[in-house]
Amino acid sequence: MATISVPEPDTIALAGEVDLNDSAELKARFAPLLEGNPSRLYVDMSGVSYIDSSGLAVLIEVMQRLSPHGGKLVLYGLQPTVQNVFHISRLDQVFSIYPDRNAALNAPDS
Repeated sequence: MATISVPEPDTIALAGEVDLNDSAELKARFAPLLEGNPSRLYVDMSGVSYIDSSGLAVLIEVMQRLSPHGGKLVLYGLQPTVQNVFHISRLDQVFSIYPDRNAALNAPDS
């Protein structure tokens, strides 16, 4: 079971296991953040120990909703097991992924 919080504007923090049980809530938590077509949305994944395909699907959907308006979904703090899921699925080539919040905020494309 994941914990989902919005610690700062344009940021969602996830912790625990992000799976099918959490996908609907995760989508609902992103909805108000997407309303204003932000240029960047940040996802703190430092507390995520596991993510399944339904969790990945929510992130892909958010990224696709941001793209037409020039927005970007930025992930940071992936644990090695979660980073491996992104690598195996080749999503590490699709998402902007950074080691920590500071790196994400200071990235030239962020």
